[in-house]
Amino acid sequence: MRLQRPTFTFVALVLASTVAFGLGGHFAAKGVINHQQAHQLDELTEVVLRRAEFAVDFAAASLDQLARRDLASCAPAALQAIRLLVYQSSTIKDVRLVNPDGSVICSAYSETLEFDKGWVDRRDMLSSRDKQLSLFRVEQFGGDALGVLRDINDSSALVAIVGINATLFDIMPAELRAHSEVVLGLSNGEKLGEFQVDAERSLQEPISFDKNSARLPLHATIRLEGAVLSSWNSEAYWPALALALGLGALFGFLLARSRRLEGPVADLDRGLAAREFKPYYQPIFELTTDEIRGCEILARWLRQDGSVIPPMNFIPLAESSGRIQAMTWQILESALSDLKPLLKANKNFKLSLNIVPNHLLSTGFVERLRRTVLAAKVSARQIVVEITERDELDDLARAAAVVSELRDHGFRVAIDDVGVGHSGLSRLKGLGANTIKIDKFFVDTITVDASTTMIVEMLVALARDLQMTVVAEGIETEDQRRALIASGVQEGQGYLVAAPLPFMKFSELFEKRRVAQSGEAVGNDSALVA
Repeated sequence: MRLQRPTFTFVALVLASTVAFGLGGHFAAKGVINHQQAHQLDELTEVVLRRAEFAVDFAAASLDQLARRDLASCAPAALQAIRLLVYQSSTIKDVRLVNPDGSVICSAYSETLEFDKGWVDRRDMLSSRDKQLSLFRVEQFGGDALGVLRDINDSSALVAIVGINATLFDIMPAELRAHSEVVLGLSNGEKLGEFQVDAERSLQEPISFDKNSARLPLHATIRLEGAVLSSWNSEAYWPALALALGLGALFGFLLARSRRLEGPVADLDRGLAAREFKPYYQPIFELTTDEIRGCEILARWLRQDGSVIPPMNFIPLAESSGRIQAMTWQILESALSDLKPLLKANKNFKLSLNIVPNHLLSTGFVERLRRTVLAAKVSARQIVVEITERDELDDLARAAAVVSELRDHGFRVAIDDVGVGHSGLSRLKGLGANTIKIDKFFVDTITVDASTTMIVEMLVALARDLQMTVVAEGIETEDQRRALIASGVQEGQGYLVAAPLPFMKFSELFEKRRVAQSGEAVGNDSALVA
């Protein structure tokens, strides 16, 4: 039986498209794998730099604290206070007062001077973007350390001796760990620290991934064996090929049916016009009591057919196409309408929303936010603007001015994704925010990685010094909660309490917690009376 012409054309187009896409997928799969590998290793190299930058920022903030307290001297009382600071720090081994040329005047622990192999002249120290901050290697018999110098005045400076813990760089995936090395050095080529499972074993045909800090003279390198890299994550080949074949068949089907192909941006526009983008609410809670102090609103796409599209499937396109601003205003208006009774009844409850940097810096952003909140008859001090740190703020001075204007109107400002984004903590200070949010990356490993605990403690200490609050994201287990409490974190959010919820379920959860905690308070009062 012969196929009718329309049927033959339909089948031929589908088969031709499938074959074409399949061949392309065959060659593209390798490129996809290589790109994914390079991206992941580039991110890991970035993590090494971020951890080192945190250690330097912590040391610089500690030295600033000593200077503000007029403790930059060799007086016995000053040295005693400096020793207390060193004792309380897990990273700073010593603090020394030095002359303008870098020579040591005195040390908090004078016995540590005996472990130095030598001392760098000021001319050989490496300056940072902050001209009053310099870095240099301190050669010691027990292993090298990092010197962080902060100028105090024309006649003296303070130096923190920062220990470089090799476990700080134990970040490689399990399948690469034994076949790689992670190295942190200064921009002049001097090595500060490294992690390698077997230091005696040389890597075979290694491939290097390098990255320099934008604001400090630090350089990170990850080296790993080429043969291991070629087989790492290769399981992505077949899914990529299957995807290409599926896309080819779909494309051929649509082409054969002669249907007009509409882009995904058109779908976004239709969704915005139909107000299909809705806020989901994730509780922000006090770690010690589970009391819900506020919530973060997260966008979900509720299609008219009842399906819910997760943000990863539309947020990147919304950002790149410029639709993210209209989407943000839409979900904020819905959230204010939903939460208005709760916000008016509980003046301490906070509503947080994410704002990407280009939206923050857009013309009229502050005024429209103000009008939107005023129209809802909600207090501005209950609104927290979360600026994501994954996209770089190109104009920090302008961003700081916008943040200052927001705070003048009563809004609070938080920096999201701290630790994995672009800004160092010294830039966060210049931005003038109220809160930092510790990224889930650190929460995931805080119970198994001692270096993560150290980083979280440094973040908390720096936040305290900058008079900022701290919220941890992505908390999933009780062990993580306990570790965060021990590190000084007071608030968090995550699946331990609830996933992002539609308004009705969030409202039920909030009311249930409120009633339970009210009952506990009454019970405690009764016990006291009895």
